Amino acid sequence: MLSTILLSAGLLVSDLPAGFEEPVLDSLHAVTVTADKGLTVSRTDTLKVGNSFSVSDILLQSSGFHVGDNGGSAGLKTVSLRGLGSAHTAVYVDGLRVGNVQSGQNDLGMVMSDNLGSVVVDYAQNSVSFNTARPVFADGPVAAHVRMSGGSFGTWLPYARLDFRLSDRLSLSANTSGVFSKGDFRYGEGAVRQNNDVSQVRAGIDLFGTLTGGDYHVKAYFNGVERGTPGSTAWPSEDRQADRNAFVQGVLRKNFSHLYTLHLSGKASYDDIFYSSAWGDSRYGQTEFQLNSAHDFRIRRWWKLSLAADLQWDGLKSTNYEASRLTAFSALASSFSAGRFSADVALEYNGAFDRGALSRHAFSPSANLRLNLSDGLDLVAFARRAYRVPTFNELYYVGYGNPDLKPEDAWLTDIAVDYVRSFGDSWSLKARLDGFLNLLTDKITSAPTPEDPAVWAPYNIGKVRSAGIDAAAGLAHEGEWGYSLDLKYSYLSAIDKTPDSYSYGQQIPYIARHVIVVNLDVAWKGWTLDSVWQMRAGRSDGTGELPDWNTLDLTLARSFSLKKYGNVLLKASARNLLDCRYETVSGYPMPGRNFIAGVEFKF
Repeated sequence: MLSTILLSAGLLVSDLPAGFEEPVLDSLHAVTVTADKGLTVSRTDTLKVGNSFSVSDILLQSSGFHVGDNGGSAGLKTVSLRGLGSAHTAVYVDGLRVGNVQSGQNDLGMVMSDNLGSVVVDYAQNSVSFNTARPVFADGPVAAHVRMSGGSFGTWLPYARLDFRLSDRLSLSANTSGVFSKGDFRYGEGAVRQNNDVSQVRAGIDLFGTLTGGDYHVKAYFNGVERGTPGSTAWPSEDRQADRNAFVQGVLRKNFSHLYTLHLSGKASYDDIFYSSAWGDSRYGQTEFQLNSAHDFRIRRWWKLSLAADLQWDGLKSTNYEASRLTAFSALASSFSAGRFSADVALEYNGAFDRGALSRHAFSPSANLRLNLSDGLDLVAFARRAYRVPTFNELYYVGYGNPDLKPEDAWLTDIAVDYVRSFGDSWSLKARLDGFLNLLTDKITSAPTPEDPAVWAPYNIGKVRSAGIDAAAGLAHEGEWGYSLDLKYSYLSAIDKTPDSYSYGQQIPYIARHVIVVNLDVAWKGWTLDSVWQMRAGRSDGTGELPDWNTLDLTLARSFSLKKYGNVLLKASARNLLDCRYETVSGYPMPGRNFIAGVEFKF
């Protein structure tokens, strides 16, 4: 594995001998292996990023996601895909994973939604990828995007981005955004949410470059936030939390010939979390380094091979304990294509080596199959084994951790039908129907210790069976009048199969059995109206059924051209227009009807 990484570095500085043909395009799905993602398969969904004020807004367009929200701007926001939990759902920013070895839960609030070009959901990898928008220039070498929005609960959302075309092959983007909110919304019988304020600043610098047969992207990013942690309505809190996240990363892709392509990436990050509580203060400082490489070999037109090798080191220093981990990953993958049929298969190895503790190893096979039944109609299936290594808190937290825990073991399977068709030059139709089954064993679940039933510890005794159906259909029209209608429905039976569990045989807490998302967009002569209605039903908290809830968000915008100077956009949104009072987590109310409006300039 180490020799593979060194080979990557060597090829990066010395090109292959002259005489190789320039790379040519082909229709075969690329086999790309990156850090712990394994085989990239075709079971993906791209979410719309426009007119969203947060990452949570974007993800809720997908009926397969559960977004855990502790209420309001200050609340922790996590994501779970198809009932497997937030620790099993990987989060990527521009191709590299966001790590959290302390708790395994990534706070979505650190991602700058204003700066995104695409958000891609990968069902086979159980992941979501956030990708920064690349600069777009008109006539000059500089482009700017400035926005100021404000609204209910004393909320202000500034954003600014400057793009510079340094040369024909190099561009630079500098961007920053903020979230400032009192968060004092009303709930229940006139009660007001307290200690829910947030002050957050995010800033980034992105360098985009192209080279012969490839491209690269270097990113530096900072997130700083001060916020209250109000607790639940039953147990209010005056605790405070301060987060600092910073990382530098780079991604490079280089075609040395039509035979060989190199993918190389690396990252260095530091995350600091400080809790201030009446029970005492605590701090967590996490350092991470990644080095990832993948090599694609085109053996024949119908056959590709890919070899990957990654190394990652994580160190955590906290008030309670210290720990470090070296993670090694390698994979061999192959892609075949024969007429209407294509197949991608891979075998991955993951090894986690903790300082002074047990090592953990896992081999994970995966396969993706696609059969083109007719023009625009495909049959797709995948199967994959996935592991989740225990977090440092689960292993080493003093008074709680269990150092003998095994990795959680999951099998992910899916079979689907895809249909895409165009009608004339203006209409397009797409539809998708998925059936899936996920089995999770060795789930880490807290239970009383044999020595003292009053003391709980984590054990590998949990089991989850997650099965369901995802259905989606979309109709779009381009022209003077533009229309886009997307309908999504998910049925998810995520059943707790843990022996002697208080919720045995019941739906996993907070996961909805039924989710409907309807997104209607209309555009005409600079006017746009976007509407999103979503409903979630069939939830419980493990002790009883929870109320169903639904929300309707409307956004009206009008753009004006300033001729050679650029464009102005005025935008107003009504969120939760039906004023549904609901909770995604029991005891943590969400805001009722609220409004936000803003103005933005692009020049």
